[in-house]
Amino acid sequence: MANYKRIFIDGYSYFITIVTHKRNPILIKNIELLRESFRVSKCRYCYTINAIVIMPDHFHMIITPQKSEEYPHIIRTIKQYFSKNCPELYYKHLYQSWSRDKKGYLPVWQKRYYEHTIRDENDMFEKFQYMYHNPVKHGYVDASDQWLYSSFVK
Repeated sequence: MANYKRIFIDGYSYFITIVTHKRNPILIKNIELLRESFRVSKCRYCYTINAIVIMPDHFHMIITPQKSEEYPHIIRTIKQYFSKNCPELYYKHLYQSWSRDKKGYLPVWQKRYYEHTIRDENDMFEKFQYMYHNPVKHGYVDASDQWLYSSFVK
């Protein structure tokens, strides 16, 4: 992981996946807090959410930040606000390593996140399709447009 390089190019969009610690299904149960976490991040950073799908234990989004180097800060803001305000009952039962505990992390999110720089229209379409079908893939609904926690709902 030490050699991993993030790509920062203004004007590009980024496909992001963020997963809860041990895939704890707390996001839908705390959807208003998650929405508030996004509002807080949007007050601090200028970016567009092109598409989003929230699952119980992870979410995918495509964002286009005004300043590309800010997207890690956007993600950190969302995760921190949610973690600090999430009721302990949703995560207190989860084990986390001594090193995570020592650093003061709450067992709410996985430490890392997945990021992919979208390179062209085909890449964007592929990511939209992936996100659109995610609730069906995970068995939550029979048709994608039935999933309420998505920007694809009519």
